[in-house]
Amino acid sequence: MNTTIPGPDGRPRCRWCAAAPEFFAYHDREWGFPVSDDRRLFEKLSLESFQSGLSWRTILAKRENFRKAFHGFDFDHVAQFDEADIARLLQDAGIIRHRGKIEAVINNARRAQELIAQEGSLAAYIWRHEPDPADPGTPQTASTSATSVALSKDLKKRGWKFVGPTTVYAFMQAMGLINDHAEGCAVRAEVEAARTAFERPKA
Repeated sequence: MNTTIPGPDGRPRCRWCAAAPEFFAYHDREWGFPVSDDRRLFEKLSLESFQSGLSWRTILAKRENFRKAFHGFDFDHVAQFDEADIARLLQDAGIIRHRGKIEAVINNARRAQELIAQEGSLAAYIWRHEPDPADPGTPQTASTSATSVALSKDLKKRGWKFVGPTTVYAFMQAMGLINDHAEGCAVRAEVEAARTAFERPKA
């Protein structure tokens, strides 16, 4: 099966971009490029947990609303949310009004604070789980990997919620821990160059 499609400029892109026109910009500018900013990492984990059972298109369309509702995913701020905040969010039509997922983000903000106290930064902890480049990797059609299973298990052990192996794998793809752009995708080489130049965060 062909794993690429022509993009707006005629160059090949990963086939999943065909699902929605707005995917091209996200694919070209964000997906797979390495991230070391704690707040962006927390945001992506949170949005992936909201996506569970839904499409990424739904979440991407509401991303700015999520950012406003959760104060830019400042986990120190979100960790202070209480029942009044939950009630407010459940009335916010701009986001996904799912009590369990909202409560999970608040819980995970508190767990992020604990993890940072132990590890120095969320980025240092996350990037410690980058797969070995020598590993053969997984096909783009995969939804989990041995590494995502291990990271999911460790996060759950630390008290995080809505961080199953599939959620974690999508997070790893998006945040650049693996380069899952299809062979032949015009952006694959750009992502690989960014990953090569990227300075891995240390505790």
